[in-house]
Amino acid sequence: MTRIERYIFGTVLGAFLTILVGLTGVIWITQALRELDLITGKGQTFVVFLVVTGLSLPALVTVIAPVALFIASIHTLNKLNGDSEWVVASAAGMSPWRMMRPFAVLGAIVAVVVALNTIWLMPASFAQLRHLITQIRADFVANLVREGQFTELDSGITFSYRDKSGDALLGVFLQDRRDPQRTVVYVAERGVAADLEDGSYLLLESGSIHRQQTGRQDGSIVTFERYAVDLAAFGPEQAAILYKPREQSTGALFAPDPDDPYYRAVPGRFRAELHDRLTSWLYPLAGVAIAFAALGQAVTTRQGRGTAIAAAVVGMVLVRVAGFAASSAAVGSAAAVALVWAAPLAGIAIPLWIAMRPQQSAALTARLSGGLARLAPARLLASSRRA
Repeated sequence: MTRIERYIFGTVLGAFLTILVGLTGVIWITQALRELDLITGKGQTFVVFLVVTGLSLPALVTVIAPVALFIASIHTLNKLNGDSEWVVASAAGMSPWRMMRPFAVLGAIVAVVVALNTIWLMPASFAQLRHLITQIRADFVANLVREGQFTELDSGITFSYRDKSGDALLGVFLQDRRDPQRTVVYVAERGVAADLEDGSYLLLESGSIHRQQTGRQDGSIVTFERYAVDLAAFGPEQAAILYKPREQSTGALFAPDPDDPYYRAVPGRFRAELHDRLTSWLYPLAGVAIAFAALGQAVTTRQGRGTAIAAAVVGMVLVRVAGFAASSAAVGSAAAVALVWAAPLAGIAIPLWIAMRPQQSAALTARLSGGLARLAPARLLASSRRA
C-alpha cells in the first residue's frame, strides 16, 4: 500500500478497534451482571464467574465485529471528507478502487477472524459453557445446602454442615436412609468437595460412620481419619448433556448424528446453523461495501452527508434483517438456504456496483435528498392544516 493508503488504513483500524472494544465491553458487562447469581445464589467462586462470562465473548465478537467495522468505515469516510483529504485525493487522480483498498484489506482481516471464530472458537466456547453450567447445577452442596440447615437432598438423604471455612465444610452431617433395612450416618469435623477423574467426592476428615440395622438395638460405629464419600450417590440424577446446534462443532453439523435428540426433533436448525456459520464472514465485507457506496464519493464540505449516512444505516439494517429472516426460513425449508447466502452477497455486490459508478451514485443521492426535502415541507403543511 502507498503512504496515503497506509494512513487511511491506520485511521479506520484505530476507529474499528475503539468501537469494537467499547461495544464488547458494554455488552459483556450487561451479560456479566445477569450471571451474578453464580456467586450470590449458587455459591460459586469469582473465578468460575469470570470463566462463565468470558466464554460468551466469542459470540459477542462475532455479532459486534461487523457492526463495529461498518461504523468505523462510516466515521472514517466522513472524517476524511470533512477534513478535505478525500477531496484532495480524488482531485489528484486517485481511483475509487485505490481509495477503497485500505477498507477492503481491513474488511478481509475482520472476515477471516469472524470465520475462524464462528467455525471453530464460538461452538467450542458454547459447548464448554454448557458443560460448566451442567456441573454447576449438579453441585448440590453449593446450590441446595445452606450452612446450619438440615436439607433433604433425596428420598431418605439428609445433609447439613455447621459452618464454612474457605472451600472446607465444618461440622458435616450426612444421613442415608434410602435402604429401609439400614440407616447410615456420616459425621465429620471437616469435609472438602473434590472433583476427580472418576467423579465428585466429599473428602471427610476426623469423623465416624454410624450404622443401624432395622429391628436391632445395637449398631456399629467406625471412626476414621479420612474417608471419601461419592457425591454421585447422593446428588440428583443427572441426564446426559444434550448439546444444541450452536454448541456442536461445524463438523458435527455437516454430518449430524441421526440419534441426536435435537436433530430428530428439529433437523432444520442444524442446516440453518451450519449456513449461518459459513456466511458470517461475508457481513464485514458487506458493511464496508455499503459504507463506501454511501460515502465513498468526495463532496464539498457545504454538501450535507446526513442523507448518505442514513441510507447506509438503512442498507446495513436491511441486509442483516434479511439474513436473520433467511436463516429462520432455512429451518423449515432447504430451499431457503439460497437466501441465507443471497442476503450478504447482495449486500456486497449491489453497493460495489454503485460505488464504482460515481455518476449514478451521485444521482441516486441527489434524488434521495430531493425526495426528503420535498417530503419535509409536505409534512409541515399537513400538520399546520390539521392544527
